[in-house]
Amino acid sequence: MNPDRQSPVWHPFTQHGLGDPIPLIARGEGARLYDADGNHWIDAISSWWVTTHGHAHPRIMAATRDQSEKLDQLIFAGWTHEPAETLAAELVRITPDPLTRVFFSDSGSTSVEVALKMALGYWFNLGEDRSRILVLEHSYHGDTIGAMSVGERGVYNRAWQPLLFDVGTIPFPHEGREQATLDALDAACAQKPAAFIVEPLILGAGGMLVYPAWVLAEMRAICARHDVLFVADEVMTGWGRTGTRFACDAAGVIPDIVCLSKGLTGGAIPLAVTLCIEPIFAAHWSTDRAKTFYHSSSYTANPIACAAANANLAIWRDEPVQARIDTLGEAQAAHLAMLAHDPRVASARSLGTIAAFDIVAPDAGYLSNLAPRLIAFHRDHGVLLRPLGSTVYVMPPYCVTPADLSHIWTMIAASLDAI
Repeated sequence: MNPDRQSPVWHPFTQHGLGDPIPLIARGEGARLYDADGNHWIDAISSWWVTTHGHAHPRIMAATRDQSEKLDQLIFAGWTHEPAETLAAELVRITPDPLTRVFFSDSGSTSVEVALKMALGYWFNLGEDRSRILVLEHSYHGDTIGAMSVGERGVYNRAWQPLLFDVGTIPFPHEGREQATLDALDAACAQKPAAFIVEPLILGAGGMLVYPAWVLAEMRAICARHDVLFVADEVMTGWGRTGTRFACDAAGVIPDIVCLSKGLTGGAIPLAVTLCIEPIFAAHWSTDRAKTFYHSSSYTANPIACAAANANLAIWRDEPVQARIDTLGEAQAAHLAMLAHDPRVASARSLGTIAAFDIVAPDAGYLSNLAPRLIAFHRDHGVLLRPLGSTVYVMPPYCVTPADLSHIWTMIAASLDAI
């Protein structure tokens, strides 16, 4: 087939050679997306895990409109503005006391890049030769070079292997093998690496793999015992997805560095932050300009994005968000339980608002032909669903109605028959 000449757009994670239709969405409202003809799709994955309170939430939209009439953009190197100052202060207030500094960026990947550079800069400025990063098997932290380096290696990044730096990989704590993970981490930390980065409680793109809170707490304790920086990538897990505002909260874990994005603005506008403990900032504070933290992007702390984030935090303060999360989590678990005993379903699991299972099939895996067939089936039946290979997951906005959630799961059950 000839390359698509209908549109000049090159879509991410899309093989245009397959010729799959690409719906043109005109607007979003709540948990639904609409095209110009009024056809709608229920957003079962929060548009890649970003939309928390619903599409086009009135309070967030009002905040961005208001800010756009005041200040649209400002260089953030040596200058500042009220939306960023307000947001940073509130983030410090709602996170554990040791996290005192907020560095802005514009995506989950860049927040991870910032975290890695903070960790290496910390040890470098202290005069210690510690540059190795430890990672958890099957993890995913983004698609920039540093973020890919600390993620799982596979077909989706093999073209860029020559650019990726070496890391130490700790085995995933599968049920019954948790101690092997902890022992491996303890041994690796004894070699004095710079940091250990982890997705707390659940690995997203790695297949929605879940592990218990006590393991997260033990991993954090091991890092503390060896003076290894503990980095929590809460880009996906943050803002209620796992049942608490941040996944680390469920384990009583306080990271040295934490990465936040996606739901930071309710999913409305790209924005990210990397929070860190005071000693990391102090290692870069100096009258010597050579110790400056040399990282930025043109849109660091964009005022309109910060206004959206402030509106999101106001929603968390003023509205029963936690109750919505609890209700959705219970409903997700109930729907999943109805499928759990199907012989085609394996490893049914849920955590907070996330529910997932694996399809038993001979062509399981990331490049399984099941995924495109499932995507097409659900697209034709009014649901935006995007399985991870043979792993099906549901992660809707917290405003999804019981009727829409039931439709999602009804279509999932139907898709198992259809494919």
